[in-house]
Amino acid sequence: MEETDKPMYYNAGYITFEKAKMLRNKITFHEKLLWEKLKNKQICGVRFRRQHPIDIFIADFYCHAARLVVELDGDIHNYKREYDDGRAAEMEKYLIKVLRVTNSEVEENISDVIRRIENEVKIRLKQEL
Repeated sequence: MEETDKPMYYNAGYITFEKAKMLRNKITFHEKLLWEKLKNKQICGVRFRRQHPIDIFIADFYCHAARLVVELDGDIHNYKREYDDGRAAEMEKYLIKVLRVTNSEVEENISDVIRRIENEVKIRLKQEL
């Protein structure tokens, strides 16, 4: 089985994979702060992936074991709520939950953000997905 054929990608195509690769090379300050807390199975022993392809979308952070996407929102997302809601609804079709956090939350109180993510992972791991 090719890497791109794995179920965790939900039929993402070549273009989505290429865009995700490009985004992985352009990490923002806030993504870097959050990634330092998510990488290496630091939360509940589960793996998070950064800039992960899901169907036609790219999730900022994704944990396949918990089917949880963590989206990091900058100011631009104040003007994209309808798009973001539609994107979350599409991911919910795959039983994926989208947890949104803002750049300011990460910068001002990352411990609270990590606690929220950890709580959601625990809840989702107990559910049958």
